[in-house]
Amino acid sequence: METRTDEIAEGVYRFSTAATVGGGQPFTFNQFLIDAEAPMLFHLGHRGFFPLISDAVARVMPLERLRYLSFGHVEADECGSLNAWLAAAPRAEVVHGRTACMVSLTDLADRPPRALADGETIDLGGRRVRWIDTPHVPHGWEAGLMFEETAATLFCGDLLTHGGDGPALTEGDITASAIAMEDVFHSMSMSPNTDDVLRRLAALAPVTLALMHGSSYRGDCEAALTRFADHYSGAAG
Repeated sequence: METRTDEIAEGVYRFSTAATVGGGQPFTFNQFLIDAEAPMLFHLGHRGFFPLISDAVARVMPLERLRYLSFGHVEADECGSLNAWLAAAPRAEVVHGRTACMVSLTDLADRPPRALADGETIDLGGRRVRWIDTPHVPHGWEAGLMFEETAATLFCGDLLTHGGDGPALTEGDITASAIAMEDVFHSMSMSPNTDDVLRRLAALAPVTLALMHGSSYRGDCEAALTRFADHYSGAAG
């Protein structure tokens, strides 16, 4: 395996490692670096992937510069290597929503995490990120996402997951592919707040959607998220 690096938006780097899943189909695991005065890495990857991913990040900037580490929810592919990153980046702080910090991260992380309130922002120096609570969307009580306000990039976690090892960034339709993948994985949680959360994300009108699994998307992101919400609203009804 190898980890590929692409700049998908100004100062936003995607690190992508393709593995194989059932039937031998490729499936990507992606991390994103926001390069600013106080850089943030969103998604940390499996523990076993750490040597590949950290080498790729180090080719963009010294790991010691990392200031913030975050991810969508507590799961091996999102944060299995959390403590390896903390060891490699002595100034780095784990930041996540209050629920994740309360139920998991205070115990799991080798350094105390910083709990963020819904809507709380962090100034990275030239970039500004906002934490958004998304409980159970796409799954996990503690789920949440980051929105980089300066370039309007939404870091989507497992939301809009699709398979294949496509281009780093696409302007083609990803919503249909994500719905088809959901028919295989059944990973989306349906709860009373699902529609509200998806439409809240659409209302941000992102310019770029940075996906953990699959190609990132640039285009009418509001429409893409709205179509996704419409699909689940119809399924719920």
